[in-house]
Amino acid sequence: MHWIALQWPPEGAGSGAEALPMHEALGWWALGFTPRVAWVDEALLLEVSASLRLWGGRQALLNRMLESNPAPGQMRLAQATSGIGALARLRLRVAGLPLPTGGIGALPLAALTAARPHLDLLARLGCRTWGDVVALPRGPLVRRFGAELRAALDMAWGSAPEGYRWLELPDLFDQSLELAARVENAQALMWSSNRLLAALQIWLRARQLGVLAFELIWDLDLKRLDGRPLPPNQSLIIRTAEPAQSMEHLRRLLAERLAQVKLMAPAVHLRLRSLETAPWSGGTTSFLPEDQRNGEPMHAFLERVSARLGAAQVLSPAMRADHRPECAQEWSEAVGVTAGSGGLHTRQGRGSGGRIPAAIGRSLGVKNAETKETKRPPPPSGFYSPSDKGSAPYLPDALAPTWLLREPLSLEVRGDQPYYRGGLRLLTGPRRVETGWWGTAMQGQGVPAARDYYIAQNPGAELLWVYRERASSHHGGNEPRWFLQGMYS
Repeated sequence: MHWIALQWPPEGAGSGAEALPMHEALGWWALGFTPRVAWVDEALLLEVSASLRLWGGRQALLNRMLESNPAPGQMRLAQATSGIGALARLRLRVAGLPLPTGGIGALPLAALTAARPHLDLLARLGCRTWGDVVALPRGPLVRRFGAELRAALDMAWGSAPEGYRWLELPDLFDQSLELAARVENAQALMWSSNRLLAALQIWLRARQLGVLAFELIWDLDLKRLDGRPLPPNQSLIIRTAEPAQSMEHLRRLLAERLAQVKLMAPAVHLRLRSLETAPWSGGTTSFLPEDQRNGEPMHAFLERVSARLGAAQVLSPAMRADHRPECAQEWSEAVGVTAGSGGLHTRQGRGSGGRIPAAIGRSLGVKNAETKETKRPPPPSGFYSPSDKGSAPYLPDALAPTWLLREPLSLEVRGDQPYYRGGLRLLTGPRRVETGWWGTAMQGQGVPAARDYYIAQNPGAELLWVYRERASSHHGGNEPRWFLQGMYS
C-alpha cells in the first residue's frame, strides 16, 4: 500500500491563495490519479498503489501531480505505507518539524488525531510517541481511552484495514458559495464566480466533458423593495457554440453579461450549475505550419461580441430555399455560428449595397418545378453550361452576383432597352423565375415574382444583374418593367 497526503495553504494565507479552488473541486482533481480519494481532517488522502504502474512509478506520479496543481499556492505532500502515517508526516512537515528516524513508532502523539484528546494523560503516563502507546496493554488501553485510539494504531501498523468514505464524482455540476459580504453590484459577483468556474473546469476534465450552457444564480437579501415583493433570486444563463473546458472564454462571456445586469437587491449567496454538456474530444496537435492556428476561434469571438453588444446586434446570413434573391437569405443572431459556417454582420453595417456572400445567389442555379428557362441558342462559352441530363442550360453559380441592393432599383426604359448610366447591352439570359405564389397568404414570405433575369453591361463596362418583371396582375399595367438588383465587383 502506498498513500499520499496533500494539503494546500488556507484561503487568504499568502499571495494567490484567495483563488484556492473549492473543497470539493480539489477532491475531483485527485480522482484523476486514483479512484481512492478521501478527505480526512485537513488533508486529502490518496491510496495510489493500484495506479502507480499506470503513471510510470511514484516519482512520475508525484511530478504529474505537482505540475497539474489546481491551486495557485504551493501544495504540500507526504508519503507513507498507511493513510494515518502519511497524514502524520504531512502535519510534521507543515509545522516545520523534522521527521523522526525511528520509523512509524517514533512519530509524536500530537500528529495522531485519535490521541489529541488524551495528550495530557498520556504524557503523565510517560507516552510521547506512537510506539509508547502501542506498548501498553490492549485491554486497559481500550477501557481507559476508548477503542478509537487503539483502532487508529492498528491501522497505522497495518493490522487493520483503513476504511474511509471515498469521494465520488457527481453526475451534474451544481455548487454553491456563501458570499463573505453583501454584494451591491453584479460586476462584483465575478470574483466569487471565478472560484465556481474553477471548480466547473475541474469537474469537466474529470468527466471528460465540455460545457455548452451553465447558469449563475444569486440569492437576494431583501424580500421587498419600495413596498413591492422581490423574487428570491436572479439568474444568468451563458451558452457557447462548441463544448468548452477552458474557463478563459467563459469568464470573459460571464463578465460581459454581468456588466449589463442590474441587481434588484444585494446578493448574499451564489450558485453555479451546468445545464448542457457534451463529450470532450480534446484538441489535436500537428507539426505542419498550416495547422498551427493563432488567435481565438471564430465562435469565441462571436460569442464575446454578442455578449458585449447584445445578440440582436451581431447577425449572420442564413440560406433559405427560395429562388427570389431578396428571399434567398435571412439575417439571424450570429451566436452559435462556428468558423466557416457563414459571415458576420452587424446591424449598423447593413444597408444598401452591403456585401453578401456569393453563395446566397446559388439557389438561382438549382432547377426544380418553380424555375423556368427559355430555350434559345446558347451564348458564347462561359455564360452557360449544359445540365447533367442534357436539358435546358442553366446559370452556373460562378455567375451569381456578389452584391445585392437592399431594394431593386427601377430602371428607365427607352423603347425596349433599359438604361442605367447609359443603354444596357444584355449578355446572358433570360433566366425565368416564377415563384412566391404563397407569399400573399403567409406573412413575411415576400410577394410573388414573375421575372426574367439577365446579365447586362452599360457603356462604362459595369456588369449588372437586371431583371424584367413581366406584365402580370401583380403590379397592374400591361407594360413590363426593368429593375437593377445586383452588381458584380
